[in-house]
Amino acid sequence: MENIKLFDIVALMVDLPEYNLWCGQVGTVVEILAHGQAFEVEFSDNDGRTYESLGLRADQLLVLHYEPLLARELVTA
Repeated sequence: MENIKLFDIVALMVDLPEYNLWCGQVGTVVEILAHGQAFEVEFSDNDGRTYESLGLRADQLLVLHYEPLLARELVTA
């Protein structure tokens, strides 16, 4: 599993209907909790207004990347 870092853009991997959040919604990690086992993720609308912010476990999140995989491999090699 990839290490999640502060300000990473993440996608929700589960439905959380109690918060009106659904698998695939995108948020930003704004705080690292529980020694890196949980993360405060902020979900915002297209105008930048936060509509939900909550703590989530690493297994509920997928880190999104904007660079090609090959470029990532070269940086980590």
